[in-house]
Order: sequence, then C-alpha cells, then structure tokens
Amino acid sequence: MQLSLVRGFAALGPSEEDHWPALRMALGVGIPTVALLLAGRPDLVIDAVFGGFAGMYGRGANRTTRLRHQSVAAALLVSGVGLGAALSAMQSPEWVLVLGEAAFAGIASLVADRAAFRPRGPFFALFAFGASAALIHADALVATAVALSSALFALAIGASSPRAASRPAVPLPSVRPSLRRSAGYAIAVAASGLAALALGIGHPHWAMAGAAVPLSAVGLRGRLKRGVHRVIGTLAGLCLTGIILAFHPSSLLMGVLVVVLQFPTELFMARHYALALFFFTPLILLMTRLALPAPAGSMIIDRAIETVLGVLVGFAVVLLGRTRQRTARPRSAD
Repeated sequence: MQLSLVRGFAALGPSEEDHWPALRMALGVGIPTVALLLAGRPDLVIDAVFGGFAGMYGRGANRTTRLRHQSVAAALLVSGVGLGAALSAMQSPEWVLVLGEAAFAGIASLVADRAAFRPRGPFFALFAFGASAALIHADALVATAVALSSALFALAIGASSPRAASRPAVPLPSVRPSLRRSAGYAIAVAASGLAALALGIGHPHWAMAGAAVPLSAVGLRGRLKRGVHRVIGTLAGLCLTGIILAFHPSSLLMGVLVVVLQFPTELFMARHYALALFFFTPLILLMTRLALPAPAGSMIIDRAIETVLGVLVGFAVVLLGRTRQRTARPRSAD
C-alpha cells in the first residue's frame, strides 16, 4: 500500500504533446517580459506574467474552445491584478486585503466552474490578486493595462497556433458551479490569510494561495496528493531559488530566468505538479523580487512557512467539508 502511494506520487502523467503549450506560454510570457526589461520597467514584469498566464488554459482543446477558456481566464487574471493593485494603491489594511481576496476567491470559483477550466479552479487568478495587493502600486491602471496587454497577446498566440485548428471539436467535461466549493475557497483563503497575519509572517498571500491548492483537485486522495505535491515541490523550488539568488543576478538576468523557467513549469504542470513547482517557485520569487526587492533569506523562509500553513488550512477545510457531507446524508434520508 505504501509502495503504491509512493509510486503514485512520483509517477508522471501521460504526455499530451506538452512541449507545444509550454512553448506558447514561454512566448506569451517571454516577449512582454523582455519588452518591459528593455523599457526599464522590471517592476511591471509581474503584472505581465500574470496576464500571460491566460495562455495556459484550454490545453488539449480546439481553437474555439481554447479561445473561450483563455478569454474567461484572462478576465479573471486581469481583474485579480487590477483589484489587488487598486487595494494596494489605496494602502488598504492587510485584513482588508485578506477578506477582499477571500470574496474574490468565492466569485472566481463559480466562474472557473462555469468555464470548466483546465487546469481546474481559480488558483492563478487568486495568486494574481494576492501578489498585486501585496506589492506597492502607485498606479493601479498601469498595472491593469500591462496585465491586459499581456493577456491579449497570449490569446493571440493561442488563437494563431496551427495545431489548434487541426484538433477535433471535442468539448471538455463541464463542471457544475458549486456554492459549497465556492464557500470552501472563501473560507480557506480567509482563514489562512488571517492566520498568517496573526503569526506576523510577511507575505500572507502565499498562505492564501497554498490553501486554495487542495480544493482544486478531485476526491479526498486527489486533494491530499495535490497538497503534498505543493509542499514538496515548493520546498525543492526554494532550494533552487536560493542557489540562483546566491549569485546575486541582475534584474536583466532575473527577467531572462523568469522566461526560461516558464517552459519547464508548463511542460510538467499537467503531468506532475510537484515537478512543475520546482520550476514555478523560483519563477514566482524572481518576478516578485523584480517588483519589490527584499532580502533573499527572509523571502525564502516566509514562502516555506506560509506554503505549509496554507496547505494545512486547505486540508482542514477539505476534511471539514467531507465530515459535514457525511453527517448531512442521514438527515436527508430521514
């Protein structure tokens, strides 16, 4: 039994020509990133990257379905950047940011269900909201415009892909919007964020992102596996981040690494979540450092602590929801 669990954790999922979506993502994120670096605005790279994340949706779909999914994802991602940047520009208290992201999480969950996103759930939009709210934004409109431009560029790449037109028009499985799942996201995000604030950790949005991860998987085992992948992949990625930052890379080199790391992140995102996070974690921390330079050691420690905290809160919400379902069934039978 234990051996089968280990094999299940380590096994790579089936390949679906993942190098093509990985290449689209690298281009969709890379070209806006390079343009901003050349323009002398490394602080806006994070907004461009979040907008470019729209390109990861609709994987395996034909051109029409992909464009629909990416358009909805773009709307959520740009909204997350815009709302988070607006709260930051208004210098809102941290508890307002936490509750604002919790409310956004509940709404975004319903939208993600309705669109039947792949990857599932509103995770990246929540991450965009939290990261944008945590940064110093003098002009939320500029951040929103950069995210929107990058998202539109990603959509153009997805729509122009010659491989997209050749795929059969097979609809992706639909997911019925669930108020219970929406409430789970809102509760997990709020509880993890408020816990991080109570503990005095410096980046509560990382805990909120970690709490949302288990909820995006299917079934209890799938959710537990997703959370474990999150912790192990993040901790391994933090080791890689520490090695990179030990060489004190320039802003230009960090921007280049953000582009380079995007390819393996997307290459493994659907096949092995922990392996994808090994590359995704330094990508996130490097683009965060471009926007708001901070001591590497404290940033890495905060990320590790808040990831574990967030995943534990996510597990608690999953188990609580499962317990409530079990106790409600006998009552409904009566």
